[in-house]
Amino acid sequence: MNQHKRNFGRIVVAATLALATSAPAWADAPAKFKIGVSMKTISAPYFAAQMEAVKARGKELGYEVISTDGQGKLQKQISDVEDLVTRGVKLLIINPADPEGMVNAVNTATARGVKVIVIDSALSPKANYVTQVTSSNSANGALVGNWVIDQTGSKPLKIALISGEKGNPVGQDRRMGVMAGMMEAQLRKNGKADVTVVGQGWGNWNDEGGLKAMEDLLVANKDFNVVLSENDSMLLGARRAIESAKRQGILLVAAADGQKEALALIKAGKYGVTGLNDPALVAKTAVDLGIKVVRGEVKDVPKNTYTAPAAITKENVDKFYNPKSVF
Repeated sequence: MNQHKRNFGRIVVAATLALATSAPAWADAPAKFKIGVSMKTISAPYFAAQMEAVKARGKELGYEVISTDGQGKLQKQISDVEDLVTRGVKLLIINPADPEGMVNAVNTATARGVKVIVIDSALSPKANYVTQVTSSNSANGALVGNWVIDQTGSKPLKIALISGEKGNPVGQDRRMGVMAGMMEAQLRKNGKADVTVVGQGWGNWNDEGGLKAMEDLLVANKDFNVVLSENDSMLLGARRAIESAKRQGILLVAAADGQKEALALIKAGKYGVTGLNDPALVAKTAVDLGIKVVRGEVKDVPKNTYTAPAAITKENVDKFYNPKSVF
């Protein structure tokens, strides 16, 4: 809990990074440079949206953006980074395939004078980079958890948990953020906490994985009232399994993302809540901050930069829902 509070205290709200729709004044300065973006993969809509947002923001501000796709292969991404450095990029935005495996490539880039901004996925602290831009799992979790307790009151929570993959630190942060949020809200409202995880399934971050994990959880556990998933994609699959089993009275809760299919269901009242993890907002924040760092306009950047948190529910979904978005 103390760690979550510390993380929350370090939140840097994205609005302070000048994400206005028009280009900031410094974008008109004559000194431009190449921006490289290295994605671990673009096979998933979330990552594809992230890359497109980096390219669009760079173009909007008048910078050349060179993009690469690691295709889910560590050695391919290492080669991509080496190539980007050779081509003279001054800013590298990277979503790393492996937190340890990308350390040497990032350190080499930094030693060559490249400013490196990490987005979304974790990178080892042994790597020499400027900052990691992500949404805040603890802040989103607090908001999502509080909403769940607003809906359930003093009812004991029996949770079927769907996680991405074993040992993944992002998944751990997401589930613990929401559960800490729920327990804190229960304590505040009821003076006691009653949260039980009846089972955990592994959905590999995708729809089909969530479907299979939920099918197994439904067979093994007859009594639960909440499904907590570490992202929307797995929960969308889990929802199909629940419908096929004709189970009623189960609240659907996602720790993160804000995928448009999930938001459409929230709007229709068929899906409870998700935490905001907008790939475009993360990408635009990284570009804007990175340009300022390269140009010497921002110094002493914290190692973690967080976008503004939100729990997306039926009450505010119209603010976030765009049926034409990539993700």
